[in-house]
Amino acid sequence: MNIRFYKYQGAGNDFILVDNRENKVDHADPKLISGLCDRRFGIGGDGMMFLQNKAGFDFEMVYYNADGQPSSMCGNGGRCIVAFAKFLGIIDTETEFLAVDGLHHAKIADSGDWVSLQMIDVDRINTDNDAYVLNTGSPHYVKQVEDLEHRNIYQEGKAIRNNATYREKGINVNFVEPKDDGYFVRTFERGVEDETFACGTGVTAVALAMASHNRKTGQITTPIKVLGGDLNIRFNYDGKVFTDIFLEGPAVQVFSGEVEI
Repeated sequence: MNIRFYKYQGAGNDFILVDNRENKVDHADPKLISGLCDRRFGIGGDGMMFLQNKAGFDFEMVYYNADGQPSSMCGNGGRCIVAFAKFLGIIDTETEFLAVDGLHHAKIADSGDWVSLQMIDVDRINTDNDAYVLNTGSPHYVKQVEDLEHRNIYQEGKAIRNNATYREKGINVNFVEPKDDGYFVRTFERGVEDETFACGTGVTAVALAMASHNRKTGQITTPIKVLGGDLNIRFNYDGKVFTDIFLEGPAVQVFSGEVEI
């Protein structure tokens, strides 16, 4: 069977998307997903998403990591599937859709390439020595470093992701350094098991962790630079709970095609 696919990227975080509203694709097959995400033998992507019908919502986002396993929430993936839904004519400029971590609201520019995605509220940040650990839809480890541009993120991130504390369930590892009026972030992602050009839930975790670290409260906007471009996080923090969290940035269709499965 041939299926139509679309390739999207959000600040260099790239995904394969399929319109599965007619449930033609049985995607509960890790080998199928990992094969299509393979950059040498497949289409290539940090993950794969299926847009499906869901009663009470505009659509449902079903997301898989590049290793073929079901994933926790992907922020940039969420922004890309919103752009995909607009391309398909399912939505106009606003949407409410269901993802693995619940309801998400999003707005998209008329141009269709800039998406503001509301993330889940966060009421807990833990520490691991000098690092912060929190869940923004996916679990994240946030560590402040120096000379981030020249660090071996694959080696350092892999070591943390596979240490005794996180080996079983895995964790995404973010390294952060102040830059201009925001931060520069590089991320090692579980499921991809490598550094990616951007991680939406990761930069969200960094913005919240740095606000807590710097004891900032109120309405906060945090610009973040990643390898694939620029993202923006805005939220409210009352000193206890982070609410009205929005991840904002580009979501662009790169190409489309057909593939036999």
